[in-house]
Amino acid sequence: MSAEERLIRYCQIDTQSDPENAGETPSTKKQFNLARILAKELRELGLENTECDEHCYVYGWLPSNCGHDTKTVGFIAHMDTAPDYSGTNVKPRIIENFDGNDIRLNDEVTMKMADFPYMRALKGKRLMVTDGNTLLGADDKAGIVCIMEALSYLKEHPEVKHGRIAVAFTPDEEIGNGPKYFDIGKFGADFAFTMDGGTVREYSDETFNAASAVVTFKGFSIHPGSAKDKMINAAALACQYQNLLPAHMVPEHTEGRDGFIHLIEMKGSTDAASLAYILRDHDSGKLEEKKKIMQQCADFINERYGEGTCKLEVKDAYRNMYEVLKNYPHVKEIAWKALEDLGIEPLHEPIRGGTDGAELSMRGLPCPNLGNGGGNFHGRYEYCVIDELEKASQVILHIVANTEEE
Repeated sequence: MSAEERLIRYCQIDTQSDPENAGETPSTKKQFNLARILAKELRELGLENTECDEHCYVYGWLPSNCGHDTKTVGFIAHMDTAPDYSGTNVKPRIIENFDGNDIRLNDEVTMKMADFPYMRALKGKRLMVTDGNTLLGADDKAGIVCIMEALSYLKEHPEVKHGRIAVAFTPDEEIGNGPKYFDIGKFGADFAFTMDGGTVREYSDETFNAASAVVTFKGFSIHPGSAKDKMINAAALACQYQNLLPAHMVPEHTEGRDGFIHLIEMKGSTDAASLAYILRDHDSGKLEEKKKIMQQCADFINERYGEGTCKLEVKDAYRNMYEVLKNYPHVKEIAWKALEDLGIEPLHEPIRGGTDGAELSMRGLPCPNLGNGGGNFHGRYEYCVIDELEKASQVILHIVANTEEE
């Protein structure tokens, strides 16, 4: 089975997670459909202690065959696809020798290079795209594929010496619960890599610091005919609060290391209203500044309309994994050398988001992220560069070799 065939097969299995059911892991039982297949395939590839546990985590490890003590390197990918867009009835198709022009996904949907100008650099590559009705699922089934392809190569070439290799596939990464029940002891790696999207050049040891915020508004509802100097419209206050926040500090106006305050949901009536936000910044100090700005806006509302009218609740999520990974330079060196050995110029790219590796690093497992050829995630314009997907499996093999040599 080729990497391309394997990716098509995995993408056609619906594994979409559900934030409305985030209290349970997995949030959707259908994630087991892929998990059980992967556990079976790992056993067939010779991995020991392979299991799919009650929370839909798949573990296994390939025993060392090098005859001496080595570090155990791990590789992790997530099975779920984003709740942002449908993952049902995915119909991938291949574009041979991409010409760099607009891609017609179906009669009504076209992937325009004016919207995705960076894709012009993929001219001549082999792409997998959607039919325009679903996401693809390369995030992160491409990560699963490159891990499985590397393991398949090692099974077919027992003469290749390697240390112990740990593998894990997680549920619910897309709703922030990937590491929730991850058993680091059972996984058994000294360090690991998430294979979670982006060009194969990317090495990422930085994530956002993340928090969420809910702002609630208490109104005073009265018949509008007699509302003068009495009514306090909670829905209108919510709009006023949003307009107090810096207009430039939103995702659509930020890039690189810029952080943001992102309104993700609003509900309201005259009597009560609420706004839900996520806050992100690579710099923890700047994230704290964003929290202060939000509190200042809440204070302004309360000063004007009365104490208790507006309430801000902030909850921290994950932290920038660089706080940990900067203390493990050899992990970067191993990955960096693997890329360079393959003639790939490494790209040190901070992630404008998070990965399972962020929390796992904080819990003691150094775990940066590597790319697998995917792009335009969480929607109908998602794609995967097959050439890079295949190269990503070679990166894994070189990391394994470099770990054994170390």
